[in-house]
Amino acid sequence: MLEYTQQMKISRAIKEFLRHNTVSKGYSPLTLRNYTMYLARFQTWCDQNNLENVTQITAEDVEEFQMYLRGSERSPSPKTQNYYLIAIRSLLKYLAKKDVEGVLSSEKITLAKTASRQVIFVENDEIEKIRSVVDTSTTSGKRDLAIISILFSTGLRIAELVKLKREQVIAKSEFSIKGKGGKVRPVFLTERAQKDLKNYLLSRKDSNSYLFIRHHRKPELDNAVKPLTARTIQRLITVYAKACDINKPVTPHKLRHGFATELLRSGADLRSVQALLGHSSITTTQAYTHVTDRSLREAHKKFHSDNTPKEPASS
Repeated sequence: MLEYTQQMKISRAIKEFLRHNTVSKGYSPLTLRNYTMYLARFQTWCDQNNLENVTQITAEDVEEFQMYLRGSERSPSPKTQNYYLIAIRSLLKYLAKKDVEGVLSSEKITLAKTASRQVIFVENDEIEKIRSVVDTSTTSGKRDLAIISILFSTGLRIAELVKLKREQVIAKSEFSIKGKGGKVRPVFLTERAQKDLKNYLLSRKDSNSYLFIRHHRKPELDNAVKPLTARTIQRLITVYAKACDINKPVTPHKLRHGFATELLRSGADLRSVQALLGHSSITTTQAYTHVTDRSLREAHKKFHSDNTPKEPASS
């Protein structure tokens, strides 16, 4: 069993924290890579400033590190600077849970204010335009249409989509997936998404277990057990969007935004949308609430009155 003392070195703390996130938290490779990068830079700064043990880190030190980031060559954006601070806070929370005495409280670290997030999303009519340019006479075209339908029907992340197996979804209107942080959530398919997916799967002659795959001129190559890549899916959606003259960036994540937007416009509550998107925090989901401004304005106009007395009718 590891002993945690006030003499615990920062380098050791970071190493154990990253191992904990890998083994116990089930973070994605991308999340782990980012945490490693942010904390490695923080450790380098600590070494340069003669900070060796975790108990030596103060709130003022973290502010100095933040100033260092701002003044460095190729200074990261305010949003990215906050990611560094979030990584440090997570490290301190981990140490506190391990009962390491004398470490700085994570609550003492304040994130910098950043500009409000502007969510770009795909509207229903734009989805219809994209669907209209997909050539469904080929297996690849049927696949592409099914991808577009499922992304807009479920709000799946692209990383979640490419991992899907045929046995997970075949002949099902709902199934479960493991999302960020290893969290399991339900996913629901609309009737149109089910139909598009069925048409695609019926056209396949391979034994590949993945739901979405690359289709080759030589059909036997389709049996290679690997999925279509996220990059390929991003590229094909961009191509379809340009083909129907949509003058804004259209990506798989924008379809996810469109899914959330449509739910809120239709009256879904924020907690339900949070669960369907797989967000850990309701704060993340709140970025979508601006899309309801139109309906709020209409509700205000319809139901609120300033009780201004009307002029009496002239006799």
